[in-house]
Amino acid sequence: MAVAENIRPKGWLVRIVEHPAFKIAIPLIVVAIAIFVLHELASHVKWIDVKADLAAASRVSLLKAVGCAALSFTGIALYDALAVRSVARGRVPLRIAAMAGSAGYAVSGLLGVSYLTGTAVRYRVYSAFGLDLALITGIIAVSWTGFLSGLALVFGALLTFHPTGLSTVLPISPHVETAIGIAILIVLASYLIWLATGKRRLKAGGFRLALPNAIAGVTLTGAGVLDLTGAALTLYVLMPGDMAQNLPYFFTIFFGAVGLGMLSHSPGGLGVFEATIIAGLGAAGRSDVLAALLIYRLVYTILPFLVAVAGLSLTMGLARRNALTGRARVAWSAFRPLVPPLASGIALLAGVILLVSGNLPAEQSHLGVLRDILPLPFIEASHLIGSVVGVLLLVVARGLYRKLYRAWVAAMVLLAVGLVASLLKGLDWQESLSMLATFAVLGLFRPAFYRAEGASLLRLDAQWLVSIIALSGAVFWIGLFAHSHVPYQNALWWDFSWHGDAPRFLRASLAGAVVLSVIAFNSLLSAKSARAPAQPIPDVVRAIVASSEDTEAGIALTGDKAFLISEDKCAFVAYADTGRSLIANGDPIGDAKSGKQLIWQLRELADRQGRRCAFYSVSPAYLPIYLDLGLTILKIGEVARVDLQGFNLDGPARKDLRQARNRAARDGFVFEVIPAADLAPLMAELRVISDAWLENKQGEEKGFSLGAFEEAYIANFDVAVLRDPTGRIAAFANLFTGANLHELSLDLMRYRPDGPGFAMDALFAELMLWGAAKGYHRFSLGAAPFSGIESRQLAPIWNRIGGFVFEHGEHFYNFEGLRSFKEKFSPEWTPNYLACPGGLAAPQILYEVNVLISGGFRGLGK
Repeated sequence: MAVAENIRPKGWLVRIVEHPAFKIAIPLIVVAIAIFVLHELASHVKWIDVKADLAAASRVSLLKAVGCAALSFTGIALYDALAVRSVARGRVPLRIAAMAGSAGYAVSGLLGVSYLTGTAVRYRVYSAFGLDLALITGIIAVSWTGFLSGLALVFGALLTFHPTGLSTVLPISPHVETAIGIAILIVLASYLIWLATGKRRLKAGGFRLALPNAIAGVTLTGAGVLDLTGAALTLYVLMPGDMAQNLPYFFTIFFGAVGLGMLSHSPGGLGVFEATIIAGLGAAGRSDVLAALLIYRLVYTILPFLVAVAGLSLTMGLARRNALTGRARVAWSAFRPLVPPLASGIALLAGVILLVSGNLPAEQSHLGVLRDILPLPFIEASHLIGSVVGVLLLVVARGLYRKLYRAWVAAMVLLAVGLVASLLKGLDWQESLSMLATFAVLGLFRPAFYRAEGASLLRLDAQWLVSIIALSGAVFWIGLFAHSHVPYQNALWWDFSWHGDAPRFLRASLAGAVVLSVIAFNSLLSAKSARAPAQPIPDVVRAIVASSEDTEAGIALTGDKAFLISEDKCAFVAYADTGRSLIANGDPIGDAKSGKQLIWQLRELADRQGRRCAFYSVSPAYLPIYLDLGLTILKIGEVARVDLQGFNLDGPARKDLRQARNRAARDGFVFEVIPAADLAPLMAELRVISDAWLENKQGEEKGFSLGAFEEAYIANFDVAVLRDPTGRIAAFANLFTGANLHELSLDLMRYRPDGPGFAMDALFAELMLWGAAKGYHRFSLGAAPFSGIESRQLAPIWNRIGGFVFEHGEHFYNFEGLRSFKEKFSPEWTPNYLACPGGLAAPQILYEVNVLISGGFRGLGK
């Protein structure tokens, strides 16, 4: 309800930062620079030499690499096992926690954006055991302490003893180096001693994080050392002898490469990681180093992911045969939510295989066989189709991540086409077998994909777009590298021959780039604004609004929401589609029994479309239904209502309103309520007042749960006005009138900036007295956001956030002032709730609601 004034959005800087193109540009710039550097460093290396180095790789080195990777993933598994033991002892089996940590890293290592995908995977597992967001956040935070303390121990020791070669990376004097190292170790030792004192709590505002005890802290540090050294040694043992002589120097370069790779958002830091390693080690022009990096990718990124897929596939096969019992059934219930991310990963991996295969020279012996069977155009077309299918698999992987049935169907079709194209373009039987295996695994995972969605599968959000573009860029470089011995000429594009590997690579890359560019352009242009365009209001909705006693029903007529109407035409739910969520504004309007069915129908509709479902600004009336839906109930404020029976302006609390009304009467101002049918001649004058008010406030119109000055909307309501002695309107407010004189309220309340300061108070006072005289039972003053929320230590985490915002958010909005103003009327306060999915979805829903109402965070600044 628009009793609160509009708020000024931030300037151009915030709008730029919030723009999807900005979020995409930074990581892609990092990727572009890295690929350019990688191309320059490897310009004198030939693909045939890399193949020879791969074939000559030592089996002993491979076994060592696999062992080191296993040590690293053991450390990663220990992070979560120890964190669960410290934060949620007894709530999650330790073996499940260990598997969640390692599986989360395996998935994030392949899909990219590790801090998002890895966290999401662990959240899915832990929430299956009933852990709330606060506990899961604590587990993840404690696991990070293990990584950070392990990093501190490794680098502190390196700097303290400053072994030979480290000064090449850190060009500082040995004394300074030693001092920094000792300082880091002292901080680490102080941290562990502090844990031993028992005072193991961090406080920030109303939040508390329980840290592990000293023994667990030391063990977590050991896990961090195991993780970091295992990861670095995996590559170290694969490196040529002359590149692996200085372990401390190698460690420093390795961790720097990992950090830059995470910044790029490229899956596994592909391209960025390699460029940093080659540049840091001074390995330009070394084919054996490139071969070692390729094997490292297979051992540390692909192998753990395939192990996770194989384990989950086996478990799912047994579950479908009802062959799981005891602990295995518990494990399956925990890890079943990981099927979509893993399916997304294998589709992405299949797409990469098709793209890489299309960029590398074909096996001439295989082409010789095909030459006697198929004409050249079939080979050329199959090569082109295979690369396009690879790009589309990268895109469809996002739909699999969201459990979309159409994405599963599309992936199965693409895999079948990719399998045929692999055979026709060069009898690539290994590639065909990988397509067949992926097809079989996705077929096994079929029950996990049940959602339907109307939006295009070829629309990506910023994170996926960055990952796919970065990955495609790295794959394109592989093709450039493989064909670097071929001098570029324009004639290559038109060279169609059996030995034309380079021309086929160029044409396939162009086709893939065109497809990806169209998808990226479509995604950026059609990035769905949460504010929908004006929509026609069905007559049945107007009839239900007119018969409703709830004044909040009037906001349904703004035209920016869709409607779900009951079969008996007795109730409706007004909601907005943000592209990620279906968010209803308020409770169902109309018959309560029909309304309960509509709540379930909206939840089912959201599930079919692969969206979240939330209900914003709801009353206690339907809370049992929202709880039955499995939604989390968050208190977001309170609504104030004043009893109008015998209402007057007497008493000290209403002194300001009384004086404003008396002043208006002395100066000749007149109050009047204009029926909706008579508004047309006055609409232009109301528009002038509204525009002047907005310009003076330097704000913009709201939406969703608040009205905006649109003539089609205002024309639905009676309007209260305050006229000056000349007859000119000084202030106005459109009225929400509940049926049966049950409730009266207002929506927009605006005035002329050059008018008297008492105009708004006078209009407010006259309106409440008018409602009392007409016989209305009560007057709704609207909501006070974040009011009445308990933020005590034992309160849920979101209550503490709301309490913190209410107490300290005066820089953005006068929360306490609004509550104090409404308190003057001695109202009855009713709680106001948000019903939404819990955990990590809650802050996303709150942000989307903010976008619906104010246009995003830029609408929160003065």
